[in-house]
Amino acid sequence: MRAAVTRQGHIVVETAEDLAPSTGDVLVKTLACGICGSDLHALKHGHEMVRNQKETGGPLVYDADRDLVMGHEFCVEILDKGQGVDDDLRVGDVVCSFPILLRPDRIHTIGYSNEYPGGYAEHMLLSSQLLLPVRNGLAPELAALTEPMAVGRHAVEKSHATSDDVCLVVGCGPVGLAVIAALKQKGLGPVIAADFSPRRRQLAEAMGADEVLDPAVTSPYESWQQAAWPEGVDRDDPTLRLGTTKPKPGLIFECVGIPGVIDQIMHGAMRDTRIVVVGVCMESDNVRPLTGIGKELNIQFVLGYTREEFADTLRGISEGDLIVDQLVTGRVGLEGVAQAFQDLGDPEAHAKIIVEPWR
Repeated sequence: MRAAVTRQGHIVVETAEDLAPSTGDVLVKTLACGICGSDLHALKHGHEMVRNQKETGGPLVYDADRDLVMGHEFCVEILDKGQGVDDDLRVGDVVCSFPILLRPDRIHTIGYSNEYPGGYAEHMLLSSQLLLPVRNGLAPELAALTEPMAVGRHAVEKSHATSDDVCLVVGCGPVGLAVIAALKQKGLGPVIAADFSPRRRQLAEAMGADEVLDPAVTSPYESWQQAAWPEGVDRDDPTLRLGTTKPKPGLIFECVGIPGVIDQIMHGAMRDTRIVVVGVCMESDNVRPLTGIGKELNIQFVLGYTREEFADTLRGISEGDLIVDQLVTGRVGLEGVAQAFQDLGDPEAHAKIIVEPWR
């Protein structure tokens, strides 16, 4: 089979070893696989990412000096079955899966394993017990968005957002867009979104944000506080600290992942705000603890999703509760993967590029 292989910070296309399913496995054909921001980080900062994961017990542990076939946002077709696979799974079925492979020694993370290839390959091995059917004739490129959209769903669930909250999403890349979509799918709002990119602001509006701002023109924190406080309240009135008049609860999602943003959010937040950090910052960062102490801020870091959130996200996409069509802005074959990684650095050009290995 052919695959786009990450090797020493570069992506090359070459022939890889053919695969055969073991007991409980299925051999699948990759129909569509999204390129994730984590993949961009892994290409440039692989050693640092793996070192951090080992220190914290994270799942993305591999040998960054060896070949790696990335790709964990996928939709696939079953080609063959190993022994012990349920009869309900048939060759030709189109499915998605939680991106892990179960083995007696350990769990392997698909897309971040030196032993087992991810979705930037023509074929993969998956654990049959983790497969979810793709229903209603859903296009593979849309089913492949289940994984990134589930990240937004998980962030919203961990935030314990309610209809009382005024929500601000800072950063409208794929992660921020997934958060906006998850909030609106649950009927929550108002949702204010902020991004410097005109294209991303356009997508945020398409995903349902109630107000979309350019931070270079309008302070998102000012607009957010205006929406939270009752009309006519003087926010400079020192007696407000007595609690006689209160704003609606504040909830901010950090979806940028660059140094300085968390501190900026803490500075702009209201008292008692909950801050959910969804963006992945690969560098050291600094915050001023006294800012958080003075405002009694609550900061929650999140990662990934649960199996239930993943399955319900796929259901939402296939039943039309979660509209994701506009997120797909490009498609490439294996030969186009390296260029796609570069193209994704321009927020005006792309939101999500889908790899179709047989293209």
